[in-house]
Amino acid sequence: MLRTWLGDRLRRLRDGWRVYNAEAWDPWLAVLLTVLAFTPVLGSMSAQFGDLPRRPADAFAIVLVLAQTVPLAVRARQPALCLAIVGTSFAVHETLAYPPEFGTVTTYFALYAVGAHQERFRHGIGVAASVVFLGLSTAMHVLGSPNSPADVLIFYLIFVACWLLGAFVRRRRVEEAERRRLAVASAATAERARIARELHDVVTHHVTAIVVQADATQFVAGSQDRVRTALTTIGGSGRRALTELRHLLDVLEATGEPDSLCAPADGTVTNLVKQTRAGGQPVSFVTEGTEPILPDDVRLTAFRVVQEGLTNVLKYAAGRPAEVRIGFSPNHVEIEVANTAATVPRRANARREPAGGRGLAGLRDRVGALGGEVTAGRRPDGGFRLHASIPVDGET
Repeated sequence: MLRTWLGDRLRRLRDGWRVYNAEAWDPWLAVLLTVLAFTPVLGSMSAQFGDLPRRPADAFAIVLVLAQTVPLAVRARQPALCLAIVGTSFAVHETLAYPPEFGTVTTYFALYAVGAHQERFRHGIGVAASVVFLGLSTAMHVLGSPNSPADVLIFYLIFVACWLLGAFVRRRRVEEAERRRLAVASAATAERARIARELHDVVTHHVTAIVVQADATQFVAGSQDRVRTALTTIGGSGRRALTELRHLLDVLEATGEPDSLCAPADGTVTNLVKQTRAGGQPVSFVTEGTEPILPDDVRLTAFRVVQEGLTNVLKYAAGRPAEVRIGFSPNHVEIEVANTAATVPRRANARREPAGGRGLAGLRDRVGALGGEVTAGRRPDGGFRLHASIPVDGET
């Protein structure tokens, strides 16, 4: 719990730092560099280019210093504009050979900003910046700069390194955004599949019970008590289906708690068996071992295994004896739903219930997500057996 809390806080701090650094720090960075630019002792740390004989500073030199530091306030929002102003001011400052000042290092920040934040025309801006640098180098050479071509190349490579560092950061930021988008999409897909399984289990079980009871009513029309019992069962199954569907709709509309999926509307396996018996299906229920405290996802999955098994019994062996057996151990929950063979084989032209083929497949996915396994198949006597083994400490 503590590690989860700390991890969540660190992620929020990291995300907040990125937003804060990109939007709110730039004006403060501009103020700081402006102050440092007017600090004489930091003049030796400037970005000196050309090494021309220096002239005394005047009012225009102050304007050039401010033109190199103030534009950093929009470094992230308008990186191309920032580079254009800062770069031009730097070129004029060095061409006029004003005394070195710390503000000239802002050219590095501007180049980094274009690489990191410029969305359009990055390559064109890079070509234009290279052409401007070539023109500045030519002007310095004409003015008598003692720098050799190697010195000019080194200076250019420093500029390129600042640009590439920004491009690297931008690429990492894009990859991180794409990773988060894919993670969100994957989580949404998994949640849709989870809700689809819940809808299948709820609708199939209760609607199958309603259909079986409605069909049976046709043959017991002469017995009012049996008709009344069948209609009562139909009404109860319909109400339970509506209750569980409301649970799921609350989750879909984000008006309910996410954990509401972990609490079946009709409670426990015992109640599920009683409801099936009330519908006229003979079902025995046996438990073995002492039931431990089960996690919510394990308890829900066990409930759905029994529900799916009884749904198949109602669909394919209505009226035949069935058995639900649950065995508890410290590490596993073993569930078995079995029934005897139907007395009359299904005819080719007999009416068939709509089958989506999702029940067992969805059940295998659900149990497999907890590290368990499901087996299903016919028994030697012609009946059917569904078995599931679910680890108690399984992780979704």
